[in-house]
Amino acid sequence: MQYEEALRYLLSLGRELASPRQAHVQKFDLQNISALAEGMGHPERCAPCVHIAGTNGKGSTAAMMESILRAAGMRTGLYTSPHLQRINERIRINGKPVSDARFAEAFKRVLAAIEALMASGALPAHPTFFECMTAIAFDVFARNGIEFAIYEVGMGGRLDATNIVTPEVSIITQIDFDHEAYLGHSLEEIAAEKAGIIKPESIVVSAAERPEARAVIARRCKDQHARLVEIDDAWRVNEIVPDVFGNHATARWLADSSAIELQIPLAGNFQVRNALTAAAAAKVLIERGFALDAAAIERGVSKVQWPGRIEHVAEHPDVYLDGAHNPAAARELHAFWDERLAGRRIILVYGAMRDKAVDEIAGVLFPRAEHVILTQPHQSRAISADLLARMTCHHATQCESIADATLAIDRALLLAGENCAVFITGSLFLVGEARSRFCEKTPNLHIASR
Repeated sequence: MQYEEALRYLLSLGRELASPRQAHVQKFDLQNISALAEGMGHPERCAPCVHIAGTNGKGSTAAMMESILRAAGMRTGLYTSPHLQRINERIRINGKPVSDARFAEAFKRVLAAIEALMASGALPAHPTFFECMTAIAFDVFARNGIEFAIYEVGMGGRLDATNIVTPEVSIITQIDFDHEAYLGHSLEEIAAEKAGIIKPESIVVSAAERPEARAVIARRCKDQHARLVEIDDAWRVNEIVPDVFGNHATARWLADSSAIELQIPLAGNFQVRNALTAAAAAKVLIERGFALDAAAIERGVSKVQWPGRIEHVAEHPDVYLDGAHNPAAARELHAFWDERLAGRRIILVYGAMRDKAVDEIAGVLFPRAEHVILTQPHQSRAISADLLARMTCHHATQCESIADATLAIDRALLLAGENCAVFITGSLFLVGEARSRFCEKTPNLHIASR
């Protein structure tokens, strides 16, 4: 099977996420991925791994973990979602997207396993797009000599297809509101889904800040007799260790944190917390006997790359890309403007999916922008530019809608004068389309995005 055939087949499986209405009737569990992994000989057990959940920051933290492990000389596998331009970005070996040929070969093996399992009755239904992608990642890593894998949760955690792995350390990043139709309408409910990755007697590094979320994670750790390492509000690292009776005692984490100096190339103050989280998880791995040291942590963080997150892609005018697709991410982007671009004029190009809190996001970002251009990515779930304008333009000083994203970006560049920065933000689909223009002449091969 050729690469293009594999993509067409995956496309035929539909979107990663059903509509919110379908979410109430769609069956979510680990039965399919568990049966598929067993039928494939459990490739997910091929190498030790880190498992990462959270609302925001989990992709950046995953990229930092991978970079740290690669800096220590390990052959790494990184599985993330969504992708910006090509589906291969989701599955990386030693920092590079898997080749088309390897992707197609892995898909062929996964498809053969699916067909055999369905014929025998061991698989009750055809796996979803995300389950197939996860199985492909397992297969690629198992067959390409991966020494350590990093798995980012797609959505939630408890019922995510990645949650069949048994990690050396689990990571939970910031928790906030997103995907409420699937995960719940309170922070406690959302945190409970994220904390569903915590396994019995495991080790968890948490960067969650919201008190409601921290309480849920601590309670889950207590129930599972798991060791909890927290990044606190002052960016210190604390450890909460359960004793044999399930009680918890907190102690300052005194491992030589002060000896590590982190130089973070990713923009935004929030990346400091992500880097501390990755460094804390790496130090847990050191304690567990893995060949890491402070120098590898420093090198890995300093060399990390993670596109589409406050990414500076052009000058004269300055152009930035950022996938601020939920209110928490919008607040972080606004903080970046205050910290780094005080006094600068902002031209904003914004597009979003139908399941996003666009009015709240617009309320955070639009008042700060001199001019807002509303557009729509080339994706079936995108809100039309005209509807987006009717929903959000009241937040902006100047606002217009241009449906074609290329023309919208052209308009922003035309408006941008001296002392001005252009930000293209909202959907990661829009960011991917913009990257094709500013960074790489690579065709967009989006098929799904969260």
